[in-house]
Parts: sequence; C-alpha cells; structure tokens
Amino acid sequence: MALNRDDKSPLFSPGVAGTLRLIVYLALACVLMVLDHRGGWLANVRYGLSIVVEPIYRIAGLPSQGFQAATVAFADRQRLTEANQRLREDLLLANAKLNRMASVAEQNQRLKELLDTQHSLSLNVQLARLIGVDLGAFRHRIVLNVGARDQVKPGQVVIDARGVMGQIIDVMPTTSVAMLITDPNHAIPVTIERTGLRTVAYGSRGGDMLTLPNIPVSADVQVGDKLVTSGLGGRFPPGFPVGEVREVGQTASGTFLSANARPAADLDRSEDVLLLHDLAEPAGPPDVAPNAGPPADLAPDPNAPPANAGPNPTLPRVTAPTASGAPARPSSTGTVP
Repeated sequence: MALNRDDKSPLFSPGVAGTLRLIVYLALACVLMVLDHRGGWLANVRYGLSIVVEPIYRIAGLPSQGFQAATVAFADRQRLTEANQRLREDLLLANAKLNRMASVAEQNQRLKELLDTQHSLSLNVQLARLIGVDLGAFRHRIVLNVGARDQVKPGQVVIDARGVMGQIIDVMPTTSVAMLITDPNHAIPVTIERTGLRTVAYGSRGGDMLTLPNIPVSADVQVGDKLVTSGLGGRFPPGFPVGEVREVGQTASGTFLSANARPAADLDRSEDVLLLHDLAEPAGPPDVAPNAGPPADLAPDPNAPPANAGPNPTLPRVTAPTASGAPARPSSTGTVP
C-alpha cells in the first residue's frame, strides 16, 4: 500500500530538488556541529545571544518571583506581628508582677510598722483589714473585716502605724464600722505636745483636716506643733499621735484662735489597722511598796553604842523648877546644886 504524501510539503517533494535540499541541510548541520565541537567558535555567539535572551527570562519570571516575595513578606509580617504581640503580653505581665511585688513589699512594710508599734507600746491590740470605705461630705467611715465574733466592741480605738484613725461605732457579726477622726461628727481630746495645752480637735467636711476652734487667744500655738491624745474622757489612751498643726488664725469674733491640723494617720492609704483592747485590771490588792530609807550599807548598826558615850555615861538629872519659876541649870557634872 502506498503512503500518502503531503503534496504541500517542500521537504518531501517528489522531485529531485527536494531530496538534494534535504541532503545539503543535513551536511551543513553536521559541519557546524563538528566545527563547534573542535574549534568552539560558536561559544561567543551563544554568549552574546544569552545576553540578549537573559532579560527575557527575567521578565518572564517576574510574576512568579513577585508572588513568592509577597507570600514570604506576608508570612514574615504575620510572624513578626505574633512575636510582637507575645512580647507585649510578656511585658505587661512582667509589669503587673513588678507592681504586685512593689505592692506586697509596701504592704509588708506597713505590717512591720504596725507590729513594731504593738511591741513598742506593749498594747493589747487586734489586727484588722479595711474592706470598704464610706467617704462623703458628711460621712467619713471605713468598714473592717472583724466583728462581734472577733470580740470587737463599740468604742474601740482604731490606729495605724502613724497615729489615731478613729473609733468603732457599729459592730456586726463579721464586720464593723469605724468613724474616722475627720468625720464632721467626731471629736477627740488632744494636747499640744510642745506646750501641754489641752483642747479638742473636731472633724471637718473636707475629710482631710482637723479643726481646733476653741483655742485661747493667749495660747502659744504655732504651725508644726504636734497633737497627741490627752486621755481625757477615757476613750482614747494618752500619748497617741493625732496630727500636726498646719494653719493658725483668729476666729471671726476675735475671742478665740482657730487652727487646722493634718491627721498623722494615713487615713486614705492604710489597708491594715489595729484595734485597741482595754487592758485588764489587776486582780487582788496592789503589791507592797518596798521599804524606803537609806541603803543598808549606810544605815547605823542598832547594836552599836552611841559615838559620844564614855565608859559609864551619866545622864543629866533635871529637877522641878524653883518658886521663882526660873528653871535650874544642870552643872557640868550632870547634878543640880
């Protein structure tokens, strides 16, 4: 069976000219390969053509490279964002821990000051924690976490490491309410430490100052004077710090001096306070006082004879007075003539 030939193909044309053309092409290709293999003279041609073709390769690869670079950049940005978020969270956590440690250290310092106060004053006290505040224009009070179950009673004095804070006014089973010394309805007898002047310090509506409105005009009161409890009234024990005078002036009528004092206690910062308990009265009669007198080594010996006595001391004899009423004088020998 004869093969079908494409009449349109010039390479396989039935004529002799087509066959000769094919042979010439093959021979030329073989010559070129042999010359290139032995002489390498086509290397420069390929090098020059590569310079022309390389930009085309780069342009063709730009979309792929751009997509890959965008993918890598997006992934790197996401990783950097996540790492930044983790570092930010770690920094916030570290700051929170640092602040907590500072708060705990400050709290420990306050507790140490309270403990030192208890030991230095040898008082019967009870530790309590502040759990609520009621501060306003007419009420300055705090809520403590101890109550009737903890033997808390109305009237107990509340102090911190720096001074008097107030007193218990209401007791519940597990909590109690204390009125601060700055409450407008509170008054505390005080003494000016420098001069010994006794007066009364009242609370104020401002909530951060004490007022002393009834000071005599002739009294010596200066800015910076310390106020301590006087012990009058039996409610507050004497000697506890109350405040410091910050301002002194005359009243509107001019009959008294008026002073403002800042409380010594940290009313707005204290978290732990002490409740004073009344000291128990001693049972039984008081102890017998020791014998008074000179030291035993300086006291005279009761068994020793008098220092001015001779071997046979003779005491002078005194007779009755004479009729004239003049008393008789003893002689040097101890007898009356």
